[in-house]
Amino acid sequence: MGKATALRSVATVSQWDDEADVVIVGFGGAGACAAIAAREAGADVLLLERAGGGGGTTALSTGQIYLGGGTAIQTKCGFTDSSEEMCKYLLAACGPGADEAKIRLFCDESVAHYEWLVAHGVPFKESYYGEGSYTPTDDCLSYSGSELAWPYRDLATPAPRGHTVQQDGIEAGGMLMRSLVGATERSGTRIQSDTLCETLVVDDNRTVVGVVARVDGAEACYRARGGVILAAGGFINNKEMVQRYAPLLRKCRFRAGCDGDDGRGIRMGMGAGAAAIRMDVGCIVLPFTVPKQLIKGIFVNRRGMRFIAEDLYQTVVGEAALLHQDGEVFLITDNEIFARPFPETEITGVEDSIEELERTLGFPPGSLQQTVATYNEHAANGEDPQFHKHPDNLTPLIHPPFAALNYSTDKALYTVFTLGGLHTRPSAEVLSADGDPIVGLYAAGRTTSGLAAQGYSSGLSIADATFFGRQAGRSAAARSQAR
Repeated sequence: MGKATALRSVATVSQWDDEADVVIVGFGGAGACAAIAAREAGADVLLLERAGGGGGTTALSTGQIYLGGGTAIQTKCGFTDSSEEMCKYLLAACGPGADEAKIRLFCDESVAHYEWLVAHGVPFKESYYGEGSYTPTDDCLSYSGSELAWPYRDLATPAPRGHTVQQDGIEAGGMLMRSLVGATERSGTRIQSDTLCETLVVDDNRTVVGVVARVDGAEACYRARGGVILAAGGFINNKEMVQRYAPLLRKCRFRAGCDGDDGRGIRMGMGAGAAAIRMDVGCIVLPFTVPKQLIKGIFVNRRGMRFIAEDLYQTVVGEAALLHQDGEVFLITDNEIFARPFPETEITGVEDSIEELERTLGFPPGSLQQTVATYNEHAANGEDPQFHKHPDNLTPLIHPPFAALNYSTDKALYTVFTLGGLHTRPSAEVLSADGDPIVGLYAAGRTTSGLAAQGYSSGLSIADATFFGRQAGRSAAARSQAR
């Protein structure tokens, strides 16, 4: 399952079962937006989906989309934003290896993308929630990244950019996909479900001209006059690929992905000579910020030492914990700020003194005592010279008893999905290892390496999928019309 999918020569195709200007593989957020955009450009579109209908991982998400630059909702809620400040933040946050060209294009067109989504029936409420990767109400706008934390607050003017779709329940991803599925159907896209795409078809010039799929156990071939768009998700549910490319992600218990996130689209592209980049990168969510007062605690590693500012976004904390602390970390609180976290995690120790808690946790003698003493000394003055946590989130830990919440990977509900994938231009053209476009092949969503490397902000994946899905649809349609 982890190998590149072999190519098929057009000479081996005896007949085409169907054809279209644009053939799309996958009916999640990226595939839906690619189809709508290609139809808007005048192309005949055939969308192939392995499941019984549209949805993908987008339908399982919280339905939050990272948008900014001055959307109508930002303005309505009293926030000023610009594409320049949004770009500054994302360039600083989405690294190392952030794709500057993609980020700049996305920021420049973010307001227009918001308006396009609204025009196609995606509902947003003109209201502000606060901070959070999801909103348990039907409110829309929130801070969904590290915009308010150091150093980002000094590098770019903070603004809330998480736009959550107005939902009929806690998870708004289903509402988002119902809206996009409806828009896709209205667009005139021809949708074929229960079709498992397996490999790409190329001509003598290595131009991609179609796909081979399985339908009811039989082989079926589909010709693409303008191009094939791969929008088939990531690879978090392919154990062999995760072990090969991102083995640390296997330590995390909750994989955010649908069954189709098995890397098939990535492997199909690789089989055609595409480069797959940043395959070791994942979104690693450590959910410790509900209730918010827990941010006033301190994270320590197995040596009893702090390693990060606790008010950085939970994905940044998750990355640091898993990648640099081997997933063994503890949140130290006192009685004043303690609360039962959501989701729940194990409370490894509750003691009347930091010294006793240190012994209970098996830390080196004096380590946690020194860490807490240093932190308390500066927090009393509203300072954190070590990690620059915001003064609003600083308070000395002096009220016994003291507790250690165990946020190690075997105790806490880390949530992960992959961010690496096919290398693409902002136009969604898929590139070879030499950086040349593979003619006739386009990709979007988690099948590609998109906006974020590390430093994920909630909503970036759906923003990336929907925005660059549109780019893919337009590019493939333009090629079909130019032929």
